[in-house]
Amino acid sequence: MAQQEQINGNGAADLDLDDSKKQGTRVFKKSSPNSKITCYLGKRDFIDYMDHIDPIDGVILVDPEYVKDRKVYASVLAAFRYGREDLDVLGLTFRKDLFCSTQQIYPPIDDQKKSLTHLQQRLLRKLGPNAYPFYFEIPHSAPASVTLQPAAGDTGKPCGVDYELKTYVAETNEDKSHKRSSVRLAIRKLTYAPEIPAPQPVIEAHKEFMMSPAPLHLECTLDKEMYYHGESINVNVVVTNNSNKTLRKIRIAVVQNAEICLYSSTQYKCDVAVLESSEGFPITPCSNLTKVYSLTPLLANNKDKRGLALDGKLKHEDTNLASSTIIRHNTQKENLGIVVQYKVKIKIIVSMGGDLAVELPFTLTHPKPPPTPSPSRQFDQQNPDDQQAIDVPIDHNLIQLDANYDSAGHDDDFIFEEFARIRLKGHEGGADDTEA
Repeated sequence: MAQQEQINGNGAADLDLDDSKKQGTRVFKKSSPNSKITCYLGKRDFIDYMDHIDPIDGVILVDPEYVKDRKVYASVLAAFRYGREDLDVLGLTFRKDLFCSTQQIYPPIDDQKKSLTHLQQRLLRKLGPNAYPFYFEIPHSAPASVTLQPAAGDTGKPCGVDYELKTYVAETNEDKSHKRSSVRLAIRKLTYAPEIPAPQPVIEAHKEFMMSPAPLHLECTLDKEMYYHGESINVNVVVTNNSNKTLRKIRIAVVQNAEICLYSSTQYKCDVAVLESSEGFPITPCSNLTKVYSLTPLLANNKDKRGLALDGKLKHEDTNLASSTIIRHNTQKENLGIVVQYKVKIKIIVSMGGDLAVELPFTLTHPKPPPTPSPSRQFDQQNPDDQQAIDVPIDHNLIQLDANYDSAGHDDDFIFEEFARIRLKGHEGGADDTEA
């Protein structure tokens, strides 16, 4: 059956294939406004596995006649923006750079050459002799992407920690780049915390009342310490009321705590899931209650809460609540920008007396990502078949290219998705189109 090109929900070109096994390799693509340089990237989310981090690897297609004696650079910048861009005045910016790395891509430097990843090998075969690879390694001390949810009507970049891959033409890497000959791509660094044996969160508390023969006792337990986004949290509650008070109801909330680490520490708390129940209540003196309550923290139920910490955000794509920040040894909080933690707060509402509340911390993270492609391997420049594949002229405007085959005989069927949604619709690039 014929393949049909369509526009998906993110405004990117996609191919509707009858057989999913024929699905090609998806590659993100964005060109500079003058179309003289084009950046190709295999993914937009890069995962921190605690023991290693996905490298940022891709290919840049260069028009040498336009560049001439100048150079092409690529840089990765992680910055913490804590104020609106339109408030930047007199050279004072509400931004703190947390990580920055710059490389010269064209002309290539022998000292910077690294082993090519499998994706880069295939792209170089596909794109021809004017394509050059780039490779960045993110240090473990670099922060994760976190965005504070803006209020309705807010404009400009939201506050938070964001990553940007920028490619530009300049005489030196310190020269100011021009928008017409630069490409800016928004990417994210996300955290996957491998599940390791951890003690089950449990807490006990009691409260004494005046003229009461015995205290009110509360014991709470979570079914595990680590949860994945979208997973339900089960809270086992045991209430033993040996006091002379009557207990009216219970309130359970999943609380997100976002600590803003700047010159001074500021904390923001937000309830992301709340449950109030009167089932089994009132609990009279000398009575008890044992019950399991279930809550699911979801962004879908909190889209109207300004300042809520999210796992970064890419244009035209959904995101989720921010993952828990994993603080390694010797890591300074000031270098993380925003530290996010979660806890479950359980409160017993007491009639005519003080309430009893306890808190249980837990970790919220992403599930294990699907297996990554084959690891990096050196590209054999001496292979005449590979060199011939590179020298073949290629039409770079095709959405799917199936003219070449790699050395293993597999079809290099790429599906290119445009970063810029407006440009894909045939509009002229504007201020909104300069960022992915």
